[in-house]
Amino acid sequence: MKEYWTALASLMGAFAFLQGVLHAVFPAELRAAVARLLGRLTRAFSPYCYFDVTEMDGMSTNEIYDAVQLYLSSTAAPASGARLSLSRPLNASSFTFGLAASDRVADTFAGAAVTWEHVVAPRQGQGFSWRPLPEEKRRFTLRIRRGDRDKLLPAYLDHILAAAADIRRRSQDRLLYTNARGGAMDARGLPWDPVPFKHPSTFDTLAMDPARKAAIMADLRDFADGSAFYERTGRAWKRGYLLYGPPGTGKSSMIAAMANYLGYDVYDLELTEVSSNAELRKLLMKTTSKSIIVIEDIDCSVDLTNRAKPPPAPKPRPSIDGAIDQDGGAGAGRSITLSGLLNFTDGLWSCCGAERIFVFTTNHIEKLDPALLRSGRMDMHILMSYCSFPALRILLKNYLGFQSDEELDRLGDAAAVLRGLEEWVDAAEITPADVSEVLIKNRRSGKAEAMRELLDVLKFRAENRRRGGGAAAAAPGKEAGGDNEEEEEEKRALESPKEGKEQAGIDSCGDGQDEEAEAKKQV
Repeated sequence: MKEYWTALASLMGAFAFLQGVLHAVFPAELRAAVARLLGRLTRAFSPYCYFDVTEMDGMSTNEIYDAVQLYLSSTAAPASGARLSLSRPLNASSFTFGLAASDRVADTFAGAAVTWEHVVAPRQGQGFSWRPLPEEKRRFTLRIRRGDRDKLLPAYLDHILAAAADIRRRSQDRLLYTNARGGAMDARGLPWDPVPFKHPSTFDTLAMDPARKAAIMADLRDFADGSAFYERTGRAWKRGYLLYGPPGTGKSSMIAAMANYLGYDVYDLELTEVSSNAELRKLLMKTTSKSIIVIEDIDCSVDLTNRAKPPPAPKPRPSIDGAIDQDGGAGAGRSITLSGLLNFTDGLWSCCGAERIFVFTTNHIEKLDPALLRSGRMDMHILMSYCSFPALRILLKNYLGFQSDEELDRLGDAAAVLRGLEEWVDAAEITPADVSEVLIKNRRSGKAEAMRELLDVLKFRAENRRRGGGAAAAAPGKEAGGDNEEEEEEKRALESPKEGKEQAGIDSCGDGQDEEAEAKKQV
């Protein structure tokens, strides 16, 4: 054993001596040239080719590096052999996984196998700089076979960029924007004020016939995946949805379900805060792609009524000098026009972004101008009607805790109550909001008792409708929800918010003239 260690020590000494001789005889430049030559010979006969994706591109960050890091976070997470780093970006709702230093992960695309390696090396000392670089040099090395190069590049990189954008959007919290300042800009030059969007509504909890929900979800998915289709047909990548129906039928919940299904941000556009068509166009230009632009109760926001109907007679308005303007000052206070809104949804400026959805809601579709309802502006009209029995079953599962339809059908003594609900729900014409209120108030009484109470409410409303008592009547001692008649009156009052102020101005003007005449008489 002693002779073995002696021979090993002699061999190591010989290697050290030869290394010293080589360094003394051959200069560093020659050794580097030989190393490069050997590397080229090795790569020339290698079946693989390599691509480096560095973290820094000069003084700026490399977009492809960030995209690869996000993409590999979903690819490397299920792998058990890789060493992963765990992180959570700012404003993100989920954790992300990434490759640790000098670790590898395999991936496949279009039937070809690729390998990614994360290389981290210390950076050499740098001098003074106004923008110092990171202390470590990071890069991803992509290894692919030479025969797969034309098949993978650049399609594979485009796939990584698209997947990373989708991961980034879904991992971050969605935002709800509002134009509280009209078209005025904030310190960042943006006219929208964002807040986190936390609405829990989904298509699973939405009270609607399952077949209609499936059709809407399929249409939304075709739109989100239709980049190539819209580019091939020469159409702007946008789509319009009109939600109409009585109050309390779930129009706002439908918008939230659409946003949660697609992962889009929501822009709640308040038309009464916009003073001109130019401001409306400016708000559109400041919206982002992959977003839903919502105008709720569009028939109550501004005067966009049906042009086929005769316009109402103008009301007299006081002018500046106190005289009464008999023509009502037409056009003096209204600067947003129907033409401006049509250009907003379907004009040239509507193409300044991609993958955007316009959603209008109204309680009275007959009040809207036909030009606003045609295809290309509102492509899909969705009637949000009264609660049907399939929608009622969804509400029962949501509020009473039924886990499945089978559990709902195995009610035993309450099976007769379920058949009664199916018999009376259409005749009662009750909204999902009213059904939800009844179930919320009685959820502590037990499932069977809550269903019996709901059945009594449905029977009472159906009987009142049959006797002409109205569809929104509530049972004695049991409130069935908000009164639709009162809500309709509030909507009609909001259709012309300035009329009350103008009438008050006329009255005050008349009172002032009477006081002035009385003072002249006394003099």
